[in-house]
Amino acid sequence: MAAALAAVAAGSVVAAAATRSHGSVLAAVRPIRPPARQAPLLRRVGSAPLVRRLAPSERVALSLEASASTMGERDIVGAQVLSVTSAIVVSTAIGMVLLSVPLAVVAWRIPGIVLDRRARRRRSAADREVPVLLDLLAVATSAGHPPQLALRRAIEASEGPLAEELRAVLRATDLGGRWRDELVAASGRLGLPDLDRIVGALTRSEALGSSLAEEIVRLASDVREARRAAATERARAAPVKMLFPLVFLVLPAFLLLTVVPVLVSTVESFR
Repeated sequence: MAAALAAVAAGSVVAAAATRSHGSVLAAVRPIRPPARQAPLLRRVGSAPLVRRLAPSERVALSLEASASTMGERDIVGAQVLSVTSAIVVSTAIGMVLLSVPLAVVAWRIPGIVLDRRARRRRSAADREVPVLLDLLAVATSAGHPPQLALRRAIEASEGPLAEELRAVLRATDLGGRWRDELVAASGRLGLPDLDRIVGALTRSEALGSSLAEEIVRLASDVREARRAAATERARAAPVKMLFPLVFLVLPAFLLLTVVPVLVSTVESFR
C-alpha cells in the first residue's frame, strides 16, 4: 500500500511539476494575452483523439484563468491523463488492482490542486497590494487627475500580480476596449472584495462626474482599518489555536522530561 502510494505520488508529481513549470504571472485579459507556452508532452496527450472529448472542470478552468498561467486547457487535461495513467499502471504492476480506481481519482485531482494553489497564492499577493494601490490612487486623484488617468498613474507606479492584471486592463483599453468593462472583468477574475470597491468608486465617478479624491481617501482609510482589525482578531485567536499543541504535545513532553524521572527514581528508592 505504501509502495503504491509512493509510486503514484511520484508519477503525479511529474505531471504536477510540468503543470507548475510552464506558468508565469502574465496578463489575464484574453484578447491581448500572449500565446500559451505549450508543454509538448502534455499538449500532445491532451490533444490525442481519445482524450479530446475530455474537458477540465469549471473550477479548473477558473483557476487556470485566475493563476494567469500560460498553459492551456489541453495541457491541464494532458497532465491529468498522465497522472491517472501512472496511478493505474503502478497499482497494477505491484498487484494492487483494487486500489487503482481510488488512486486514479486522487491522481486526476492533483494537477487541479496544484493550479488551485497557484491561483490562491496569486490572489493573496494581489490582495496585499490593494492598500498600496489605494494610496497611489488617493495621491493621483488629489493632484486633480481624472479617474482613468489616476488609475493609469497608480498602475504605472505599482508592481506585482495586481499591477500586472491592471496593466493588462490598460493594454486592452489602448487597443480600443472600454476601460470600465475591462476593469470589471479583471476584478471578477481576481475576486477581491476591496478591489471591487475600488472599481465601483472609479466607475461611479466616471459615470456621475462626482469627486473621486475624497471617496478614494475614505476608502483607503476604511480598507486599512478593516485589515488592521482583521490582523488584531487573528492575533487574539492565536493563543486559542496554540492551546491544542500545548496541551497534547508540549505538556506531555515536559512531563516525560521532568516528572517521570523523579517518579522512577522515587520508586527505585523504595526497593
